[in-house]
Amino acid sequence: MSDQELKAHQEESEKTENKQKQKTGAGREAGTASQESLLERIQQLEQEVKELSDQLLRKAAEFENFRKRLYRDKEESIKFANAAVLSDIVPIIDDFERAIQSAAESKDFDAFHTGVSMIEKQMVSMLERNWGLKRFSANGEPFDPEKHEAIAVEETDQHDSEIVLEDYQKGYLLHDRVLRPAKVKVARPVAPDGAEGSNEQNKE
Repeated sequence: MSDQELKAHQEESEKTENKQKQKTGAGREAGTASQESLLERIQQLEQEVKELSDQLLRKAAEFENFRKRLYRDKEESIKFANAAVLSDIVPIIDDFERAIQSAAESKDFDAFHTGVSMIEKQMVSMLERNWGLKRFSANGEPFDPEKHEAIAVEETDQHDSEIVLEDYQKGYLLHDRVLRPAKVKVARPVAPDGAEGSNEQNKE
């Protein structure tokens, strides 16, 4: 091989080596850039996770506060649910106090009785008008176990079905639903003398 060919071969080898170095350097730079991009993306994701965790904690705290507030409101509603009806009853209590005071001063039983009767009617009327509470009498009505509680029974041949003979304690309806049944005495029909024998003869 001549000097000229040798020199040309060396130059070619150097060029090839330089190209390989350039490729290697470019690869390293590309790898470094890719690592930096991945690190940057990881940091972004970590920041997003942190923000989402903070939002979740805030939402959980808000929900817990809402739950506690709802419970307090419910307790308040239960505590003061009867405020309206009690406001209607308070003036009637005042009337009772005035009637008692007046009776203590006058010693007039008839006037006291009249006053208390008027207050009782006023109270019953107010409860029915404002709150749907209605008192009912059962005397003479057919016995209804949904409205009447029989605490006494009287056998009689004067009725052919069970009839309420006497109110021991009046019943109350709340918006047409039985709030308290009336305690009553009920007539239980019995067959007149000889009816049983007649029935047996008819069967024969």
